[in-house]
Amino acid sequence: MVLACAALGACARAPAPPPAAAAAPAADPWPQFSARFVEEYFEANPSFAVAAGRHEFDGRMPDLSAAGIAAEIGRLKQWRAEAAALEDARLTDAERLVREHLYSVIDSDLYQLDRARRPFLSPAWYVDQLDPDVYLNRRYAPLEVRLQAYLRYAAAIPQIAADVRANLRTPLPASFIERGISGFGGFADFYRKDVAQAFAAVKDPEAQRQLAAADQAAARAMDGLREWLKGERRHATQGFALGEPLFLDMLRSTERVEMPIERLLEVGRADLERNTTALREACAQYLPHGTLAACVERMNGHKPKGGAVAGARAQLAALRAFVVAKNIVTIPSDEQAEVAEAPPYNRANAAYINIPGPYDHDVAYVYTIAPPDPAWTPRERAAYIPGVANLLYTSVHEVWPGHFQQFLHSNRNPSKIEALWVGYAYAEGWAHYAEQLMWDEGLGGGDPEQHVGQLVNALERNVRFLSAIGLHTRGMSVAQSERMFRERAYLDPGDARQQAARGTYDAQYLDYTLGKLMIMKLRSDWVHRQGAPPGSEGREYWHDFHDRFMSMTGPIPLIRRALMGADGPLL
Repeated sequence: MVLACAALGACARAPAPPPAAAAAPAADPWPQFSARFVEEYFEANPSFAVAAGRHEFDGRMPDLSAAGIAAEIGRLKQWRAEAAALEDARLTDAERLVREHLYSVIDSDLYQLDRARRPFLSPAWYVDQLDPDVYLNRRYAPLEVRLQAYLRYAAAIPQIAADVRANLRTPLPASFIERGISGFGGFADFYRKDVAQAFAAVKDPEAQRQLAAADQAAARAMDGLREWLKGERRHATQGFALGEPLFLDMLRSTERVEMPIERLLEVGRADLERNTTALREACAQYLPHGTLAACVERMNGHKPKGGAVAGARAQLAALRAFVVAKNIVTIPSDEQAEVAEAPPYNRANAAYINIPGPYDHDVAYVYTIAPPDPAWTPRERAAYIPGVANLLYTSVHEVWPGHFQQFLHSNRNPSKIEALWVGYAYAEGWAHYAEQLMWDEGLGGGDPEQHVGQLVNALERNVRFLSAIGLHTRGMSVAQSERMFRERAYLDPGDARQQAARGTYDAQYLDYTLGKLMIMKLRSDWVHRQGAPPGSEGREYWHDFHDRFMSMTGPIPLIRRALMGADGPLL
């Protein structure tokens, strides 16, 4: 005890040590974390990396076996847990918002792979994974270099075909089978007929020999899938519906939208009626005393000279000039989109645009348009070619100021998470919103034919919205959906068949209208916060709204939170 007291006394008399230096603030973990996520995602999904412009992954394909898919599910769950473990206090407000975007990326993939089980139920999922267009038509490197990448891609196709056959659980819904037959059969024809032409300028005989052998093997693998699916026709079902719980899970996981089905139906029906009323008014000028169907038929009877591809090429310069003249949104570069015919394996939709990735430089954006199916009747093939006014608003959607304009911005986003993952409702909602925006800004000068063209595009998206909900939650049949496309969107028979079938394996195609309506509601709320008077559209604020919207990507509810400072009504 005495020794202890002596020791204590000695400690008491000793001079106090200098104060410890203040601990350095903990480093921000987000830049390193997000960079690691991107690189690991690329390793697991190399074809996604190639599409993003990371060409050191060229030719590599993901592991699409059941074991590979299970490993990906586990990896995504681990990454989500790690993201959630990051301390909020060490992240900036902007980083926390991007983390929410990252959650939606992970949750969307987990929905597709783990809960909807699309690799085991949907041939369409694989068709989307296999597109080799980047090697043939994206001019990021000399043709000889892209050929070597393509050879590695083609060498992987037979194993992927075996994985597809092993993974898909039969019996399959009839529409899924037909999409697989069309897609895999289109790939087989493409490998045999088109690839060699794309690489014909390569003079290396050995490379050409390897190409012929690889294409034959890939084509045989796709033939095998096509013939197997043809045999499955006799067992086909109509069991495509997700059911209401999984459908709502899809909206929550992919778009951060939580809303009862009845409310969604109410909104969708109201917008269908609004656009139908507008069509009735336009047709009263364009074809007085005619039916709406006859009015739309007259508009679509005015065909573009030289066909749809030539017609679209002729429209783009004037559309860009209009965007500039009306100061609709800032255009960040002088780049222009090209226009081409869609390849045989990817003609399930009438038009789309191939987008280079954020890591690509000086690579063309290509707006592609599908020709009619040669199996259709001559009358159906002729009807499938859109009218000039219809095509104009497709060009608005795909190029100015739609997807092309949109991705000029998103590819420049300093956040790689935002640049790489542009949400479905964000992308398609903006492009569909752009159609309405251009008409509202005066495109066509009030020409009723042009208004009919804009409105039939809107009505098609309205029916997609209602069909997706009906097919997956309310017992709607494919035939009923097809009839609604013909009677309420005035589509030609071939297009109506395509759109009804698409709804069975792409329930998210309701995102066109859902995204558009969320953007319009957000714009209204934002411009009034800036000072637009009640009842005013606040057009003087639209340009700034568009630029702010373009500076972000991802689920629109997150963008609403960023622009408005809080969550609020989406519709």
